[in-house]
Amino acid sequence: MKDTLFEPIRSPAGTPWKVLIADDEPEVHEVTRLVLGGFRFEDRPLSFLSAYSAAEAFELIRAQPDIAVLLLDVVMETEHAGLEIVRRIRQELGNHRVRIVLRTGQPGQAPEQHVISSYDINDYKEKTELTAARFQTTLFVALRGYRDLMTIETSKQGLEQVIDASAEIFSQREDSSFAAKVLKHLARLSQADGITLLCRAEDAGTDQQRYPIALSTAPHADLVGREADQVLPDSHMASLRSALHNRSHVFGSDHYVLHFIDSNEHESLLYIGEGGLIGEVERKLLEVFSTNVSIAYKNLHLNQDLVDSQLEMIWLLAGAAETRSRETANHVLRVGLLAELLGRAAGLDAKAAENLRLAAPLHDIGKIGIPDAILNKPGSHSPEETAIMRSHAQLGAQMLGNSKRPLLQLASRICLEHHENWDGSGYPNGLHGEAISLEGRIVALADVFDALGSNRVYKAPWPRERIREFLIEQTSRKFDPHLIDLLFARWDDAEALRKQYPDS
Repeated sequence: MKDTLFEPIRSPAGTPWKVLIADDEPEVHEVTRLVLGGFRFEDRPLSFLSAYSAAEAFELIRAQPDIAVLLLDVVMETEHAGLEIVRRIRQELGNHRVRIVLRTGQPGQAPEQHVISSYDINDYKEKTELTAARFQTTLFVALRGYRDLMTIETSKQGLEQVIDASAEIFSQREDSSFAAKVLKHLARLSQADGITLLCRAEDAGTDQQRYPIALSTAPHADLVGREADQVLPDSHMASLRSALHNRSHVFGSDHYVLHFIDSNEHESLLYIGEGGLIGEVERKLLEVFSTNVSIAYKNLHLNQDLVDSQLEMIWLLAGAAETRSRETANHVLRVGLLAELLGRAAGLDAKAAENLRLAAPLHDIGKIGIPDAILNKPGSHSPEETAIMRSHAQLGAQMLGNSKRPLLQLASRICLEHHENWDGSGYPNGLHGEAISLEGRIVALADVFDALGSNRVYKAPWPRERIREFLIEQTSRKFDPHLIDLLFARWDDAEALRKQYPDS
């Protein structure tokens, strides 16, 4: 598939139509060139190529697939050499675009009815009947057919390009990557040679209306942050203003502006410079792409709204659990951030580490089911109270375990495992070593690290050195020794989280 919408028919004005004369008689070539020398179709002249054998004609068609018309003699090397070349062009080369006009001086050897029904040709003429006027009419019909066929093919290729490009932008889940993909595909689809920009419409409808550049293609990345009127000529700025005012696309002779709106009714403009004059088909395809961009952008924001709502619910649940145990919401926030820090250090990819940050705050959600008298008791628990207190791990896992959301399934596993110990002495299942999931081991360490440095009803914050001593003492007992090493190597970053999000 071609890289742009406008291949293969987008040609500079006046580019000749290629006509191949295939005949073993030199005078036929001379007469044809003489008769058609001043011929023009859609203000484009003819460019003639000559082949004096069927084999030579085949190689020229192979080498130059943009030949529009083949004027082909039937009898050359053999009586049916021309007919054999028709078959090879259509079947071997798969070239169904070139218009083939079969010319014969011996119609008895290739009867018209048989040839028309058996071979994929577009016209059949006896050389004796081709007057200058009829010859020109034949060329008009052939070139019109070639033009229309190429328009259809270009439209098909262009639509495939739009579909492929749209599929990729619909798959984006972040504003920055979404916009970058749109610009990349827009530059390819429009075959623009100049700047391609994404401009936001700010203060629309006021005297202070602005067009800040939010994104640009790579060669012009330094334009980001500048105002469009500092970069574009006045005539192109007029197109931006017109597109915004009328909420429509603008196609100039040397640039285009595409308008789209997101789900929050924020307006943006895609500017393509030095794109050149385009036809109606290409314009429609760009409009289809722009419509898809608008829909995808709305879906992106709707999806983000849904994600934000789900995350807000997670924070509310986590905060409710911590409030009941008289701990601050910032504790669960810090545990999530510290878990992400350790997760990345332990080799989790960016998405997995992000999910860990979002799921970790729910590690103690099961405390919602623990009575206040036990949950907030300042002294030691009795054996019975300890059993009840420890049940929060299973309660939390059960609360979240029925969800089909991967994030909540991860949170369920963390609830169940964050009190398991590396040496197998933890609860509720006495898991040992790597039988505990990496996420469970990470949250266990993050939770204890933050709790030791925080104020609780039963203790004051521990100083730095005492925390370090405790963690060293509990290495290979409570905690994965490798995670302890990773934490110690990032100690300053871990402590910075407490300063950034202090307890209220």
